[in-house]
Amino acid sequence: MKITIIGAGAMGCLFGGLLSEQGMDVHLIDVREEQVNTLNDRGLTIFHQGVERVVRVRAVTDPAAIPGTDLAVIFVKHAQTETASRTAGRLLGGNGHALTLQNGMGNVEIIADILGEERVLCGTTAQGAMVLGTAKIQHSGAGETVIGMWRQGGEAVAGQLAEVFTAADISCRAVDDIEPVLWKKLFVNVGINAITALTGLRNGQLLEWEATRLLMRDVVSEAMAVAEAHSIEVPAGILEHVEQVAQATASNRSSMGQDIDGQRPTEIDAINGYIVRKARQVGLAVPVNQTLVRLVQTVQGQYATS
Repeated sequence: MKITIIGAGAMGCLFGGLLSEQGMDVHLIDVREEQVNTLNDRGLTIFHQGVERVVRVRAVTDPAAIPGTDLAVIFVKHAQTETASRTAGRLLGGNGHALTLQNGMGNVEIIADILGEERVLCGTTAQGAMVLGTAKIQHSGAGETVIGMWRQGGEAVAGQLAEVFTAADISCRAVDDIEPVLWKKLFVNVGINAITALTGLRNGQLLEWEATRLLMRDVVSEAMAVAEAHSIEVPAGILEHVEQVAQATASNRSSMGQDIDGQRPTEIDAINGYIVRKARQVGLAVPVNQTLVRLVQTVQGQYATS
């Protein structure tokens, strides 16, 4: 199977590196020449549990340098999803598929509009990675990846891909109905990402302060009400689950926190912003989510114009 990773950030590098280590035919695409050149010249450096190793990978800035692919895995930011989808469309063969493991919601619909629903898989991953420098990442968590077809049908494709990932030490399972899985991950992101980004805290530190713990519960409770209004089944104990994830990833800085630290665009529009948009559709007020969105957008605006 020929695999192309579109977006060589922390997660793209992690998946590309783990798959390449198993001898799979993998290319990474990224627009940053320094990142691509370093990956090709020096390899990808992965730090994990106190051990450093270097993985040889292949990376390009020009998708035309890749002859074709069977699977395009999209790891770009929400704002780049349309461009990445069109790149995937040019690379995929007649039977090829695209998989998104991006944070937030709304990405898969964009991809499906461009490629066709029958060619699109999506999912969530509890793998964790942090950028340490050019072509250097910290593998900070090795949780489960769950994938499925965006529209039911073609489950055999998801099952085959899960086997490929698991063989590369990316624990993965396929499910028939992926939407509840996506919402469960959204609740986690809604409860952790913006708050850590704005406070400078790591995930576990949110539980050490009563104010942030209550804020987590408020923002997730609003998201639960929105999901229920859209006839999405909310998993039992989801508030406790969000806290458990924060505790299990206590030393991690959330991806949105890393973006704010690095003065990069965040995924706020695809996470809390998604809740705000879905709330408007059913006439619900979500003031905590709306406030977090406005605050993150303000911070982004400050460094975008500086």
